[in-house]
Order: sequence, then structure tokens, then C-alpha cells
Amino acid sequence: MKILPKETTSILTRDRVRLDADIYRPDAEGEFPVILMRQPYGRAIASTVVYAHPKWYAAHGYIVIIQDVRGRGTSEGEFELFAHEIEDGIDTINWAANLPDSTGEIGMYGFSYQGMTQLYAASAKPPALKTICPAMIGYDLYTDWAYEGGAFCLQTNLAWAVQLATETARLQGDEKSYQELYQASINLPLSTTNPGLPKVINEYGKDSFYHQWIENYQPCEYWQNLSPNMENVDLPMLHIGGWFDTYLRGTIHLYKEMAGRSKFLQKLIVGPWSHIPWGRKVGAVNYGLSASNPIDDLQILWFDKFLKGINTEILERSPVSLFEMGSNEWRNFNSWPDNNYKFYYLASTGLANMREDSGSLTEKCPDNSVDDTFVHDPWRPVPALGGHATFPAGSFERSELDCRTDILTYTSEFLTEDLHIAGDIFVDVYCTADTSSFDLSAVLSEVTKNGNVYNFTQGYIKVIDNDLPVKISLQPTCMKIDKGKALRLSLSAACFPAYLINPGIDKPPGEVRLIDAKIITITVSSGKNNPSIISLSKLK
Repeated sequence: MKILPKETTSILTRDRVRLDADIYRPDAEGEFPVILMRQPYGRAIASTVVYAHPKWYAAHGYIVIIQDVRGRGTSEGEFELFAHEIEDGIDTINWAANLPDSTGEIGMYGFSYQGMTQLYAASAKPPALKTICPAMIGYDLYTDWAYEGGAFCLQTNLAWAVQLATETARLQGDEKSYQELYQASINLPLSTTNPGLPKVINEYGKDSFYHQWIENYQPCEYWQNLSPNMENVDLPMLHIGGWFDTYLRGTIHLYKEMAGRSKFLQKLIVGPWSHIPWGRKVGAVNYGLSASNPIDDLQILWFDKFLKGINTEILERSPVSLFEMGSNEWRNFNSWPDNNYKFYYLASTGLANMREDSGSLTEKCPDNSVDDTFVHDPWRPVPALGGHATFPAGSFERSELDCRTDILTYTSEFLTEDLHIAGDIFVDVYCTADTSSFDLSAVLSEVTKNGNVYNFTQGYIKVIDNDLPVKISLQPTCMKIDKGKALRLSLSAACFPAYLINPGIDKPPGEVRLIDAKIITITVSSGKNNPSIISLSKLK
């Protein structure tokens, strides 16, 4: 279907603020449903880093609207993180429903911030909004976005704060600020005296969300009020995530909640992708042609069903589609897989940080109790390598990293049959430290017979006066480990700069100074009296 030339237009919100949008229309007679994206990065981009251009969607018989949110792009008003997205979303949806040649049926799509604008708009239940396709979102903004396991996600939060501050400087025509922020975006100031609050943020982002996120470092009313309230919302939703996306926790969180109570179809699809891009290769691993981005075609089937009433194949497909890394194939499920757990116990000779043949993973809890002790030195913290919380994300060969003496490694025997993992993963660790607070990073990898080690999921927690065992929730995954390979757990006390270094006491992230960070001695126990264990959801 041909499309008409792009039209640029505006709406006035209830408080008389002008919001600008581009509209793409089919060049055909009749009425068409509307699909809407509301985003803060300049509407010309239209999230084409992961989606097809709006022209492609318009050519499939939709009026496509890409709108600059308040205070971004050419829209008027002051940008304040998530503050106006409910009211502005309602006003935009009501306007779009009454456009010439609109059927009045609205769907929304977009990822990250553009996924969040869908949730805020849907939370008000505007009648014209019939379906949404939120991708890579943080549902609970504390646990799913800003903090993981109580630890501040330094690299992603700081990078985003610098990005938004840079765009603000550009919109204001402040060349000096723009250049300094742009340089900071290329080389994030992560090793300053106060890494949580580097000078560039204090100087150019004083009024940004970042300071509020730093100050509210524990769950509180601030996060409850900031997060979208979906309690009374029920719509068909297409949930989209990536195994190496930093916000996968939010995608799974929302999907599980909606699938547990919705009368409408909730479909979840998770590929082997990072936040950007969605393709066949992430990190050092090429997952093959099957990993190529299927979302545009899927969204057309979705919108055709729920906005046009066409009997597409979407209802016949399984509600849950997960890409299985290792086999590099899509696996389909009727629900989130979580009912068949396999357990691996940690065992050791006491030198799991010194020799890779000391720490082991066994299917039977060892009778003897053994301690492994290692030292975390903030002067040389364990660096982040791949995973979901750093740049670049993905799977990387980490055998050299695992040779560090501040990392404990526990490795299984080489498998005698394929191991298929799908769903949630937890590690329960009996551990103590000589400080009142410390961090634990847990990484699961596959080990080949030639000694190569490739991470496929990980988790992180900030421990404060801990009860035992310490439970670490790892990033959900879907992974096949081939017969002849082994499973490895790597434990350390840092993953920098993905997460802020723990100084040894519980302090707000903005008050953590490197000069005050303590050397921390940590002991991990295993065996009958202290059964440290991995619990992973295994496919039958």
C-alpha cells in the first residue's frame, strides 16, 4: 500500500502545552486504526534503532503517529521524567481517535521510555486505547530499573542521565554544556572521587531525575508514586524482552502480573538481544539467522487482530515464545516455565578462588562443610564483562577474568546429556563478611572442554546485615548447554562499573567516595551445614 507524504501537526494539552507529532497515512480510501509512539529522543528517529520505519507500518494500513513528549524534540513545556505522561497520553489518544479517517481504535508501541509511555497512558484506561506492545520496560522503577538487588545500576543510570542532559543542552542551544556532556557520554566519568555523583551531573543535571534516584536508595513512597499503576488495567498486551536487556526484570514482572489476572491474551516474546540492537549477534556470540528481529511482523499480526478484527494466526500461537540460546531455536510455551527445578550444590576444597578444580557444582549436597575466603579490594574491583547491566552487553569469553583470586568459581562435571534451562534462576549463598555491608555478583556460564567460558546470565545483590542464606535472583534465561560442556558459577564482590562499588557500610549512592571504600574479606560456606545452592528452572 502506498502512503501519503508525512504530515507534521500539533495538539494542545489540557494545560495548553503544544505537543508536536509526525503522522504517516496510507494513500487509500477508507478509515484506518491508529498506532501511536510517544518518545523523548526526537520523533524523526522513531525508534528505528529496533523497529521498522513508521512508513512501513503505514503501508500495512495504519495511521502512524510519532509524537515528541513534553519538553523534548520540538514539543513545548518542561521535560520532567514521567511526570506528565498520564495526562499527556490521555489527551493524545483522545485527539488521535478523532483524526480524520481514524476508526477511533488506538494501539501503542515502542521500547524503553517509549514502552513506559504506553503503561502510563494505559493506567488511565482511555476507552480508545485497545492494545499496547510494551518492550523492554521497568515496571517497578526501583526494582526493575534503577536498582538491582538493592544495588544502584551505575553505568546504565548515569549514561541515561547524561544522554538526557545532553539533549536538553542541545534544545537550549547551550553549545558549551552540550560539548562537555557529549564528551562525558563518550567516556563516562565512572572513576571520579564520587562516582555516583560525578561533576558533570552536579553541574549540568542538578534538577534531573538522577539526583532523586540517588537520594531514594531504598524502596519508598517516591518509587510507588513514580511507577505506573496498572492494578485496574486489562488490555491485550504484547510483551517484548531480551535476555541481555537491563530491564528484562520489568518485562517479566509485568507479563507475570497480567498473565495471572487478565481476561485478554498476554503474549511474551524474549530474544537473545540487548537493549539495542535486536539482532543475531550480541556480545561475542552469533545466534544465527533465527535470532533476527521478528517484532515488526509480529506487531502487524497483533494490531491486525486487536485493531482491525482480522483473524490472524496470533491467537493460534503459543502465549510464550523464548529464544533458546545454545540450540539457537525458538521454544514455545503455554505459560512462563517455572515448575521443574534442578539443583546444584556448591562444593569446594577451600581454594575456589585459587584453582578452578577446587570449586565444584554437584547434584548431591556434600557431607563435609568447607569455607572459601576471598578479598575484595576497591582499588582493583572485579570488572563488568557482558551480561545485561554493562556496555557492551551479551556473552563474552571470560576464562581470564575467572582466574582472578577475588572470584570464586564452582564448575560442574562435563554434562553427559544436554541441559535445557528456561525461566527463573536463584543462587542461595551462605556467606559472611567483616563489614556490615557488601555486594555479591553471581554469573552463570557454560564451559567448553578446551577451557573457554561464556557467560549467559547473572545477578547482583547489595547485602546489609544479612540473614542466611543470601538469595541472589539472576536474570531469567533460556539456554541449552550441550552434552560435553559444563556449568560454572562465578561469585565476586563487585561488577564495576555496572554497579556502584560497595564501600563496606550502607550509604546513599551519592555519598559513596572511593577514598572511603573498605577492603572486604568475604567467606562463602558450602556443604551439609551451609548448603549453598543454585536453583534453575529445567525443561523436561
